[in-house]
Amino acid sequence: MANSASGDSVVDRVVRVISAFPEGTSSLQLSDLAHRAGLPPATAHRLVRQLAGHGLLETGDGGAVRLGLRLWELVNRNSPTLALRQAAMPFMEDIQQVLNQNINLAVLDGWEALFVERLSRRGSVANRARVAGRMPVHISSAGLALMAFQDKATQRDYLKQFADPGGRVQAEAVRAQLAETSRQGFAQLAGVVDPDTWGIAVPVLNGRQAAVAALGVVVPLHEVRLQALVPALQTAARGIARRLDSAQG
Repeated sequence: MANSASGDSVVDRVVRVISAFPEGTSSLQLSDLAHRAGLPPATAHRLVRQLAGHGLLETGDGGAVRLGLRLWELVNRNSPTLALRQAAMPFMEDIQQVLNQNINLAVLDGWEALFVERLSRRGSVANRARVAGRMPVHISSAGLALMAFQDKATQRDYLKQFADPGGRVQAEAVRAQLAETSRQGFAQLAGVVDPDTWGIAVPVLNGRQAAVAALGVVVPLHEVRLQALVPALQTAARGIARRLDSAQG
């Protein structure tokens, strides 16, 4: 791939253009897109025109640019999380029917929990997890459940680079949380993301007892019933694991 004067490749620039759309924004003006992508307007215009030709972007009146349906189609048709979501959805729906609260499904991506599915109902408590949204491992019960059931080398690398932007959490505290999560089989965080909620998550384990996903709920602080919630989540997680195993076998 040809490089620009700054040394980045065409692929680098394409990724920057597609990644420039912030969460919750369906369209950008071409000038804003170029600025967010860190590209000269002429370069951004050329790339947008080429990507629109393949349906990955769409252009509208007045210079508006949107992500294209072709991009959505390709991502959803070939996403590695598709089998996971299909396996998990029946169990997530059952739990939501019982709890009438938020339930989410996450995978580990780097040092963050990436949420790939979420169910909620009107009247349920606030849930900052969004589909395709991310949270640092240490502030998410799903993130802790995922990291606590990774291999020792992954955990060591994570703790080695760990730094809380707010400076309130130290690596040793996270190490202790991971050890506790591993020992008890679930993670819990109260009032971390939202002061009025409690997040509880369990790992979905593969045959090597490593977490491939985390299944979590977000409930009001005053309604926490660990003795009821955790077994229900663990039963669902085992069911998801069996369905995944069957699909891959």
